[in-house]
Amino acid sequence: MATDFAIDVIRIRDEARQHLKQGPVTPSNTTDVERVITVLNQVVATEMVCYLRYTQNAVVAQGIDREQVASMFRDHAAEELGHFQRVSDRVNQLGGSPDMNPATMKERAQTEYSTPADTDLQGMIRDNLTAERIVIGYYAEIIRWLTMLNCGSYRNREIQAGAGEERRGDQHGREEQRAARCARGAVCAEGAG
Repeated sequence: MATDFAIDVIRIRDEARQHLKQGPVTPSNTTDVERVITVLNQVVATEMVCYLRYTQNAVVAQGIDREQVASMFRDHAAEELGHFQRVSDRVNQLGGSPDMNPATMKERAQTEYSTPADTDLQGMIRDNLTAERIVIGYYAEIIRWLTMLNCGSYRNREIQAGAGEERRGDQHGREEQRAARCARGAVCAEGAG
């Protein structure tokens, strides 16, 4: 009868098992997965450089506001390490290997690693705010690129979008904190209002 509903459960199970063996990249995904892995490895490097910069700043910060600023740097370093780990896991899920080679990390990173004078808390904050803005712009471009490619890697976009939103919220919060400190005459970057 033409209206009978029939399913080839054995075929569906076999296909599901086969696709499971292929990992998260399915045959319908036409994205250049190797290129995505390369870009994500740049993100891995960027997150590690950010982690190292925040950690270095937390360790060497000096001055009257040292404890407050060092604590903020430690918190942000922990967030960067979490981003690094999530993106590294995603590279692995896509069948790649996260590139954690310290010799090439600085060249692959989208942000710079700088070490202002230990007493230059303003310089440290300014460098980190600049790096965060660079990363937000970079992630926005990655998301646009993946969206244009109609990437089947939804989870990757979700992770990056979440990291971007988290960064935007953190950045806004830091700018408010900085403005409050400036109003009290404490740490203030050039041109802050």
